[in-house]
Amino acid sequence: MTSDTDRFTTLEIRAAEHEKTIEELSDEIARQWTVIERMQKKLDALTERFLAVEEQAAPDVPITKPPHW
Repeated sequence: MTSDTDRFTTLEIRAAEHEKTIEELSDEIARQWTVIERMQKKLDALTERFLAVEEQAAPDVPITKPPHW
């Protein structure tokens, strides 16, 4: 039969392991958030470049009414 002291020690060990896991997961989330922010900035910059290139490449087509107007 397991004594109360052994049970308490087991619970303390589990709590410490859970705390360590939570800290590791929190650190990983922080790292991933940094990567996401960096990728978002790059995506924004690429979007701006793409729109600028698209604007330059688009021919200036005058807007005219169709003949039936």
